[in-house]
Amino acid sequence: MAKLLVLLALTVFAGRVFLSAADVQQTNSSAPVLVELFTSEGCSSCPPADQLLQQLDKSQPVAGAQLIVLSEHVDYWNHIGWTDPYSSRFFTDRQSAYSESFKLNTVYTPQMVVDGTTEFVGNDPTRATQAIYQSLKQKKVPVRISGISLDGANILQAHVEAEGLPDSSRTGKADVFLVVALNHVESKVLRGENGGRRLTHVAVVTSLTKVGSVEIGKNFAKDVQLKLDTKTDPNNLRLIAFVQQPNQHQVLGAALQRIER
Repeated sequence: MAKLLVLLALTVFAGRVFLSAADVQQTNSSAPVLVELFTSEGCSSCPPADQLLQQLDKSQPVAGAQLIVLSEHVDYWNHIGWTDPYSSRFFTDRQSAYSESFKLNTVYTPQMVVDGTTEFVGNDPTRATQAIYQSLKQKKVPVRISGISLDGANILQAHVEAEGLPDSSRTGKADVFLVVALNHVESKVLRGENGGRRLTHVAVVTSLTKVGSVEIGKNFAKDVQLKLDTKTDPNNLRLIAFVQQPNQHQVLGAALQRIER
């Protein structure tokens, strides 16, 4: 099964940068649901959750939902023998903010968060499906990504739009984020709890940037520039934009575009 997931995740692109028509069609026909997985290559319980996230991304198993997944690697497992190359204190802090929002006593991995409103152990497909169906009951704010380009200096440009919040919104303002993520990565873990294993991940977040705010009745539109690491493979990227209530509460809308060259 793991080999099958790897084959499905690997795609070779050719040509110039452009938007994926398949992504546009799916966004137009399905309601976006943001699925975040807090994980670590140093955690022996995480690989099944990583595989579940890949299955959600590839098979899109919930009718009426466009599952937009994010893999966020925390850094608090790095001290036990293996430094996760995709880990960051930033994701640990983001998970800690969720922990406060959910009134949890501690952080843990693997943890899955659906649309900022439901959290559970990230290797549980039943809980994931239930949370996704629950999210579909909420009306979403339309979000769009367009005008994507990537120049020779690894400067990524994109135009991000979000419609104004409805009058019924419980908050007068929400944050707009833009995420750069790697479509697929593999690691040969040499030490720690997963020592000797080859792990695969999907939608590994390399940057998560607040690019502005959207208010009730006021649309948001902005041209954004991001500097990518020179080692980043432009054929292995996707962009995600999402709108989230302040203090890391409900995700109100999201959009995904893969980058193809």
